[in-house]
Amino acid sequence: MQRPGIRALSAAQPGDVNEGDAAGDDPAQSPLLPAEELRQPCVLVFNAGDASGATGLSADALSVASVGAHMLGVTTGVYVRDTAEVFDHVALDEEHVAEQARAILEDVPVQAIKVGFAGSPDNLSLVAEIASDYPEVPVVAYMPNLSWWEDEPIDSYLDAFRDLVLPQTAVLVGNEGTLRRWLLPDWDGDRPPTPRDIARAAGELGVSYTLVTGILRPDGWMENVLASPQSTVLSEKYERLDAVFAGAGETLSAALAALLATGADLSSATAEALAYMDRSLDAGFRPGMGQVLPDRLFWAQPDDDDDEEEDDGLDRADFALPPHDTRH
Repeated sequence: MQRPGIRALSAAQPGDVNEGDAAGDDPAQSPLLPAEELRQPCVLVFNAGDASGATGLSADALSVASVGAHMLGVTTGVYVRDTAEVFDHVALDEEHVAEQARAILEDVPVQAIKVGFAGSPDNLSLVAEIASDYPEVPVVAYMPNLSWWEDEPIDSYLDAFRDLVLPQTAVLVGNEGTLRRWLLPDWDGDRPPTPRDIARAAGELGVSYTLVTGILRPDGWMENVLASPQSTVLSEKYERLDAVFAGAGETLSAALAALLATGADLSSATAEALAYMDRSLDAGFRPGMGQVLPDRLFWAQPDDDDDEEEDDGLDRADFALPPHDTRH
């Protein structure tokens, strides 16, 4: 089964979908340019807040902006975590999530939807309802590792995601181990399941394409494969980095959704999103005592050749900020 919105993966252009009244005759709009030319492509993102910046909305915002789109972030809950581990998660009520999403959708057209961690089956039901209201908008759904959670909520969440969100999903993104355990729990073949096998299992639930990441090759490289139930669409491999990262999958799925929103076809968007993730990981940094985080703004860092500033005759001390003065 192919979701109707999959057509947007190769044909949609920014501004084609869900125009509504947002691009109407608003006298406050600039008279010099049409509204479509003033607007970046927009991605509606459902995800949790994460104070560490490893995952969640803050990570998505950097990735989406880095590849040329604008994020409309709907907060589904809040992680309690540091850079090493997740301690807890507090989900928002479905009504609060719905109010956020409906308010922005009545104002801003969207070209893609990314589903991160929604926090509860009720919130997943809402996400599915909204996705079904916009069938021409491609949905990129990311399944994170939920091993920090207890078994009962994990099972309820995965069941709701499978039954409600996957039928609306154009591209499912996830680590090979996570997707295999979820979609093929009873696999008893003589060999491990291939990305095609995983994509076939996802396809039976309504998913058009599956991006399987983190496949460890015998030569020590990591492979990432985009597959449909019928064929392998794209395969890219990268050198395995000697570090434990947090947020790689969030980076990839957000970048992919944003690139699809710009009008890129699926193969090109996937290749570019994978390259962006690889560069982010290669420039990764450790802000705390836990895992390494992707540097999603690696492109903004100065080149090595720029390290030595040219002498322009200015005394930098003249521009130094004064220390905080708390006297009143």
